[in-house]
Amino acid sequence: MAADGVPLLNNGDGNDSSRRETLDYWVKEFGYESKRLWHIAGPAIFTAICQYSLGALTQTFAGQLTELDLAAVSVENSVIAGLAFGVMLGMGSALETLCGQAYGAGRLRMLGVYMQRSWVILLITACLISPIYIWSPPILKLFGETTEISNAAGKFALWMMPQLFAYAMNFPIQKFLQAQRKVMVMAVISALVLVLHAFFSWLLILKLEWGLIGAAVTLNVSWWLIVIGQLLYIFITKSDGAWSGFSWLAFVDLFGFVKLSLASAIMLCLEFWYLMVLIVITGLLPNPLIAVDAISICMNINGWDAMIAIGFNAAISVRVSNELGAGNAWLAKFSVLVVSLTSVIIGIVCMIVVFATRGYFPYLFTSSNAVAEKTTELALLLGFTVLLNSLQPVLSGVAVGAGWQSLVAYINIGCYYVFGLPAGILLGFTFGFGVMGIWSGMIAGIVLQTLILVVVVALTNWNKETEEAESRIKRWGGPTGGEH
Repeated sequence: MAADGVPLLNNGDGNDSSRRETLDYWVKEFGYESKRLWHIAGPAIFTAICQYSLGALTQTFAGQLTELDLAAVSVENSVIAGLAFGVMLGMGSALETLCGQAYGAGRLRMLGVYMQRSWVILLITACLISPIYIWSPPILKLFGETTEISNAAGKFALWMMPQLFAYAMNFPIQKFLQAQRKVMVMAVISALVLVLHAFFSWLLILKLEWGLIGAAVTLNVSWWLIVIGQLLYIFITKSDGAWSGFSWLAFVDLFGFVKLSLASAIMLCLEFWYLMVLIVITGLLPNPLIAVDAISICMNINGWDAMIAIGFNAAISVRVSNELGAGNAWLAKFSVLVVSLTSVIIGIVCMIVVFATRGYFPYLFTSSNAVAEKTTELALLLGFTVLLNSLQPVLSGVAVGAGWQSLVAYINIGCYYVFGLPAGILLGFTFGFGVMGIWSGMIAGIVLQTLILVVVVALTNWNKETEEAESRIKRWGGPTGGEH
């Protein structure tokens, strides 16, 4: 019986090989594995949507102020905070590998030590990133933003520095809880904070007329409430033994931890920023206003759809790391198959929805017929992007669960920035296909990366991966008590 109450058909006895020959066996095993995956993915998707909505709501309320205020919040949220979010999420993702495998091996106390090591590394990283917030006006001007917007966004960025340190605390906590499948805790806390955030945003920004100061106060406090709520849960419940208090072991073997954290950060940041670059490049086209507006609408839709992918990314990362840590190579492999099929089916449904509503959804975001028509034209590429983004994050989650961050970082550099980005620039500017060409070239990069990861996963020796997981736990565990 698994920890979440789902029976494990693959129990290692001699009858398994013959039972796997029957269709009934495969149907039941698929059903059980789907239940285990949705037990993690459902709350993870909900949590991602709630936390994504914090910034989106702040932007919405800022839109009720002046155009400059809206621009300041939008630029800080998407560029400055987006940069920090990508780095912190990536650095914290090292914990998905280590905590997940330690949990699968039954070494619960190691999870708390790993989380504390990640706090040390991410808080130092936050200090190193803080100059980007301090000197954001000249950085934004360097990227072609106007002086007025750069100065306004820079002022707002200074007020938002507490959020940066909330990121540094939050992501290790989330990976710590995810590895133990305590995703409902995060979902409930995020939902409660979102409700409070909506009320106090209205109160401070509009009712009390604090403007952007009210926006900054509300957004900072909301992120810190998420951190505090999760910490209280961990400290009070001891997280079933995974938290045993602060330890000096947090400062042991930091170099190895930093190495894996950096690999995770590079891997995820290269993915996180790839489609963000699309908007920047589109802005370099002749008469780019309509194209930029249209591509921004498409990226907004893609951003909401990505929350589903993030949930599956978390689920497969937890499943793979848990099963490898427990020595269940076959279940790790089967879990990859189940989540891949599930996410592709959902991706196909989302693609069909995009195609079916392409003449209608643009008007939810704009009253301009020209922008709406351009968005409808781009919806063809949006549909294919949504489909690809249903599988690609799952494969990245497999990589995180197995500890392949360095390998995937190299694959991402090659596929995205050596192949996809130049192909997009070539098609968009040299061959004159405009934004359609830029996006098509970048989609080609995603296709190539996805195909390579499919081959890597297909050729993986999962028995060897379980040995690697055991070795990793011994190497970075320290004298944590050896509980099983």
